[in-house]
Amino acid sequence: MILMRRNRILRQSSAIRSMVAETKLSPSDFIVPLFIEEGNNLKVEIASMPGYYRLSLDNTVAEVKNLWSLGLRCVLLFVKCADNLKDQYGKEALNPNGLMQRSIKAIKDAVPEMVVMTDVALDPFSSDGHDGVVINGEIVNDITVDVLAQMSVSHAAAGADFVAPSDMMDGRIAAIRQALEANHFTKTGIMAYSAKYASCFYGPFRDALDSAPGFGDKKTYQMDYCNRIEAVKETLMDVEEGADIVMVKPALAYLDIIREVKNAVDIPVSAYNISGEYAMIKAAAKMGWIDENKAILETLTAIKRSGADLIATYFAKEAAMLIN
Repeated sequence: MILMRRNRILRQSSAIRSMVAETKLSPSDFIVPLFIEEGNNLKVEIASMPGYYRLSLDNTVAEVKNLWSLGLRCVLLFVKCADNLKDQYGKEALNPNGLMQRSIKAIKDAVPEMVVMTDVALDPFSSDGHDGVVINGEIVNDITVDVLAQMSVSHAAAGADFVAPSDMMDGRIAAIRQALEANHFTKTGIMAYSAKYASCFYGPFRDALDSAPGFGDKKTYQMDYCNRIEAVKETLMDVEEGADIVMVKPALAYLDIIREVKNAVDIPVSAYNISGEYAMIKAAAKMGWIDENKAILETLTAIKRSGADLIATYFAKEAAMLIN
């Protein structure tokens, strides 16, 4: 048999496959989500996210130093707010001495070059558990946007490199950009959760922060998973309003959306490999049904191959060690 082209030639050894690989993972591709709570020397495993923890601030700083040593260059901060500090308007989110603000300062003091991103949404601070202000049973848009803009300025003042609004309110990117500019935070970036879907895969995350909605669901602001064109529309609006990075969330069931967004914009695209996706791999590996390390790398490679420049993932630390 004489063939002019034998495709298997480029697959015949590990060295050759590595040379011609179209998609390669690097620790610098990853954004590391961190859950922080008040206290000292705390490390509380999240039951639905085995191997992942809520940390007190002192342990968070130590963890960030370790992440930096592994080549990881970006963290995304979430804080667990005490129930007695929650209210209808999420006022604790604006406290200049709040846990988020203190965490930003502590991390930037300890590892100044680490890129610090901060979650901007009201659900951790709201007595209603929603991403926005609730009035008469409605998540109100414009009042929420005002609070989110103030929250973003507070994070910038504490030293955040990027604010990451995850709320899906209309017009919040423009309002945040205008607030940052007006307060002279011209170096603070915005990573917009532009296409964030109302997904069943968020459950473990809500366990981590005790932030499940107190009533109803989030379908009046997060996107319908049936929709594709809407994701591109939302993303292009965020770019026009001043986003520096856009995000698709979740990742695995939305690889087609990541590719659509990547094809539509000329700024970096991130994707969030979320808690339920993490939990599925952990559960299957615990049962012996899959090889966990191989599943981690294959999953993250698929997300990057689909078009994500950056990946927020709870597997970041494990993946960095596997790559290194």
